[in-house]
Amino acid sequence: MNAISHDVAKPAIAPGAEGSKLAALNAWVAEVAALTKPDAIHWCDGSDAENAALIAQMQADGTLVKLNEKTHPNSYLHRSHPDDVARVEHLTFVCTTNQDDAGPNNHWMSPADGHKKMDALFDGCMKGRTMYVIPYCMGPIDSPLSRCGVEITDSPYVVANMRIMTRMGAPALARIEREGKFVRGLHSIGELDPERRFIMHFPEELTIKSFGSGYGGNALLGKKCHALRIASHQARSEGWLAEHMLILGLENPQGETHYVAAAFPSACGKTNLAMLIPPEGYRADGWKVWTVGDDICWMRPGADGRLYAINPEAGFFGVAPGTSTKSNPNALASIQSNTIFTNVGVTADNQPWWEGLDDGQQPVTDWRGNAFDAAKGPAAHPNSRFTVSAKQCPSYSTQAESAAGVPISAIVFGGRRPSLVPLVFEARDWTHGVLVGAAMGSETTAAATGAVGVMRRDPMAMKPFCGYNFADYFTHWLSFDQAGAKLPKVFHVNWFRKGDDGSFLWPGFGENLRVLEWMIQRVKGEAGSVETPIGHLPKNDEINLEGVQLSDEARAKLFGFEREGWQAEFASIGEYLDEYGPRMPQALKDEQQRIAKALEN
Repeated sequence: MNAISHDVAKPAIAPGAEGSKLAALNAWVAEVAALTKPDAIHWCDGSDAENAALIAQMQADGTLVKLNEKTHPNSYLHRSHPDDVARVEHLTFVCTTNQDDAGPNNHWMSPADGHKKMDALFDGCMKGRTMYVIPYCMGPIDSPLSRCGVEITDSPYVVANMRIMTRMGAPALARIEREGKFVRGLHSIGELDPERRFIMHFPEELTIKSFGSGYGGNALLGKKCHALRIASHQARSEGWLAEHMLILGLENPQGETHYVAAAFPSACGKTNLAMLIPPEGYRADGWKVWTVGDDICWMRPGADGRLYAINPEAGFFGVAPGTSTKSNPNALASIQSNTIFTNVGVTADNQPWWEGLDDGQQPVTDWRGNAFDAAKGPAAHPNSRFTVSAKQCPSYSTQAESAAGVPISAIVFGGRRPSLVPLVFEARDWTHGVLVGAAMGSETTAAATGAVGVMRRDPMAMKPFCGYNFADYFTHWLSFDQAGAKLPKVFHVNWFRKGDDGSFLWPGFGENLRVLEWMIQRVKGEAGSVETPIGHLPKNDEINLEGVQLSDEARAKLFGFEREGWQAEFASIGEYLDEYGPRMPQALKDEQQRIAKALEN
């Protein structure tokens, strides 16, 4: 893997890697090499030996710092550039022939201009570096729901993370050669210059080009770029859904497991819910929660009319701050070994540390590598991360490797809403459910650059990730309501409702299972509800609150319906839908109008 001298006419192919049997892939790799001019080319096979060599190389050059081997065996810390710590939505473009196809929800550039801009940045950018060719599969390697891609990068950190996050290497290459098609992703860290940083998507060409960032979703192109922006475009043309959703299995004492897909914006509790541990009383009764995925869900109608889902990822790229024995003991247990931490603090004995970690330790070094000083900011960056195999999670479901996927009983939408929105309500039908998802609002978090705590509409938690016009996306969602379809019930939750004193009214964490239980009872026709213009709310005492202490204010706000506030909300929703112009499906506008009129009575 060592680079060779610059005066060699063609880059060297690493020993043992002869390229691909697929001519189109070899031709593309040659084309990229001619543009980027690397010193060497390495075709990744995903082997243990390859990974060990890369880790050793990154330790030698300081890209990775080994953590305490006794407390966190085979785990490493990576510090990114201080200007490269989150998604950059304002520098992320969707390049379609017709601007309206990208929609007002995306920054647009013509494909010709996008390629011209990116190719100028890529010209010669890998001189002195090795170019890594990473074949990968999003989803179980043998699943018909899975899709493959190849990422070319000059970052060994990306290779190590892609090995955890995808099914990467020889089996993926074999599938690509068998199918003859793949998503093309080209990435270079460049000079990590914020002024020379862009992430371009060419959905009509199934191509991604990312330059100037080494951070997570900007650089691990299988993640948001492929699994959401490109895949959502693929899904529309092929009749499925690519969504920003966790997938969990809820097993009741009778041994029945219902699978739930839930969409929350980044840093709003997806991982916590996906790895939920039931309250003590529920555990004693035999309730279990199984983790299929914590971030991305691909769903396709099955022969029986139900939606079947896979998690296209093989690992977790989770937010570290706030992860604790209280908030998410399963996540904490998952990351005790074989983990790459990015931008966290470090303790005196070289353990990873972040705000909210309740282990009694104190940081001595911050995420920049400086001596920790609380007056200068947190020890861990608010968007610091961990990358770990999903199979290390104590609640990992073996169904995550099911080629057929798991049948979805309920779809849940939710965001951070400190006021108005109750703890849970159920959509009246599929069209209403699509409107609930389309109108979803949430306060912004540190997962993206920009102001934190600003309420914005984030339809289906896909605002930064939908690869085409949201109006067309809503139309695609509506299209699943066909004769013979057995669609999931749709719900909305809000774990973040606050009281007059600014404190959260719902305890959250494991107690959220109580809400999931009501949902499954509704799916099975075993629970009643109170019908309101915004949907079905739980009847009094239909959610099991045994052992949960709630004030009168909490009960009123968590389970209540505020007509005047909802009138203003639906007026705002109507204005939002109108922003998409004539492409907005009339069915959603009619549904908004129907509810707005019901709220007037």
